[in-house]
Amino acid sequence: MRLIIVDDHPIVRAGMRSLFPADGSVQVVGEAATGEEAVALARHLRPAVVLCDLRLGAGIDGVETTRRLRALDPAPVVVILTTFDRDAEILQAVEAGAAGYLLKDAPAEEITTAIRRAASGELVLSPELTARMVHVMRAPRVRLTDREADVLRLLGTGASNRDIAKSLFVTEATVKTHLVHLFDKLGVDSRARAVAVARERGIL
Repeated sequence: MRLIIVDDHPIVRAGMRSLFPADGSVQVVGEAATGEEAVALARHLRPAVVLCDLRLGAGIDGVETTRRLRALDPAPVVVILTTFDRDAEILQAVEAGAAGYLLKDAPAEEITTAIRRAASGELVLSPELTARMVHVMRAPRVRLTDREADVLRLLGTGASNRDIAKSLFVTEATVKTHLVHLFDKLGVDSRARAVAVARERGIL
């Protein structure tokens, strides 16, 4: 099995490489520090699997890297290996075409087994992550107006009501009205929870 490792930290890439047995059943044919580099390598080396981090520093992230890798012909299987387990990011990665989503603190044997399963056509998520994804997908979709989305975006930056009002050229009373609607739609009662829930659901 030909494999490319994608992570912006050289030490992490070296650690990933050491996971695989010396019997040649998994051959690491390349390493990349960025998503752009990973896509270029995959186009040239044609790996069966790409093991990719979610956060890759400057440039495209793991979700966009996955999307571009899956658009290649032939398209490699992509397995996300990361420290981030936010529901929205997991869902985005799977929607982009990832065949697996694993956390870096998983046992080495679990990671190598998951890669082989993904390469054989399975969708590889831990039972916990699978349950969380089902919950997220079944949750009612929150529909925001364009103005509510603007307020939420500014809220996520830590802006005050006054700052939001100035940015959107509206009154503070109008901002408060939008916040009431946002809190109701998100099922929260505070600014901090609104931002947290919006990020969990991939709205923000």
